[in-house]
Amino acid sequence: MSERVDDCARIEKGLLSGASFLNDARLKRVLGALDGAGEEARVIGGAVRNSLLGERVHDVDLATTATPDMIIARAKQAELRAVPTGIEHGTITLVCDGVAFEVTTLREDVETHGRHASVRFGRDFRADALRRDFTINQLSVDAEGRVYDYAGGLDDIAARRVRFIGDAMIRIAEDYLRILRFFRFHAAYADGAMDPDALHACVTLRGGLTGLSRERVQGELMKLLVTKRADESIEAMTHCGLLNDALAGAPNPARLRKAQTIALANGLAPDAVLGLAALAVQVEEDARRLRERLRLSNAHEARLVSAARALVSWHGLDAPPDEKQARETLYRHGRQAALDALVLAHAESRRSSSDEAWRKAFAHLRDAPELKLPVSGADFMARGVKPGPGMGAALKRFEEAWIARDFPMEAAQIVQLVKAAARHTGLA
Repeated sequence: MSERVDDCARIEKGLLSGASFLNDARLKRVLGALDGAGEEARVIGGAVRNSLLGERVHDVDLATTATPDMIIARAKQAELRAVPTGIEHGTITLVCDGVAFEVTTLREDVETHGRHASVRFGRDFRADALRRDFTINQLSVDAEGRVYDYAGGLDDIAARRVRFIGDAMIRIAEDYLRILRFFRFHAAYADGAMDPDALHACVTLRGGLTGLSRERVQGELMKLLVTKRADESIEAMTHCGLLNDALAGAPNPARLRKAQTIALANGLAPDAVLGLAALAVQVEEDARRLRERLRLSNAHEARLVSAARALVSWHGLDAPPDEKQARETLYRHGRQAALDALVLAHAESRRSSSDEAWRKAFAHLRDAPELKLPVSGADFMARGVKPGPGMGAALKRFEEAWIARDFPMEAAQIVQLVKAAARHTGLA
């Protein structure tokens, strides 16, 4: 479920206006199934926040006084599909006409201990709201559009400010991942300086980050890297010493900032993997280290490794690589790695992010056809080269000569190169 709000939704006489998600027939059907007979359900969190900020609404989550078994029973009666996606935490996913709504029973903290909280189901929307992290995330709205704010979230929405609910030190001690979430939410939704109390608490309690799983740290960092003010938050985190342990090395926020500007200038969408490369990858070993420190997927590690390999011959360039160099990198490493490397090389150069020569190099590399080796073992067998090590050597010699001559495709030149490679093996 996704929408784009052209202008921020508004609070008028206590009602949320301009939020089209509230008029969605599927949401109304789900709310109708959960509301009534002593129970109440509201939309909570991100959908309300994003509507008021004029941001895209991706998912609509609900909170309810109904217990999980009641949610399932009411869904069955309303002919909605119920999936127990997190029933141990009170979460049931209801599916209406192919759209999923995550519904969670209200909760109250009984005891908190660093990363986990012992909770019990509750019936108090206020208590549930005040156990959340940020003021802008505790807002809720009912089926009639009435907005409920228990922690000053509306004022912070208006100021585009991210603050913890209550005492920032207490909120962070409940889950140290909230340190990373603070920087991510600031980068995504805030304008102006960081809340000083929040920043102080994050720095004071930064030691708690070492107890988090690498997967959780990776998830937050990758989300942060695609936010609109990622470079500012990353720079602040670097200054506060929050990233060195997670990355097992010194981050480079200046390179990240320039790479993101270059990517945008070349029409690329925000890209967490490219951002991570700009922040922390210079050589292949950096990519291997990040795989271990952040538990990256095989695909992400492979992309970082390929970009590092492609970048090797382009380190230190001021002017962009010429077309021949670009073709060779494209052939040896593939288009994704070549484009990643070009963005990184441009970010390392002294040229501006909008430099025309670098822009043309990117356009050429993006549109250039990928080349394939124009010969096979059969071409060498026809000249008497037998399968085995000699065949491999002949193919390799042909390839290097073909690349050195800038990938000729004319038949006469290819035959000439085949002959030369076969002769050199001494087996033809």
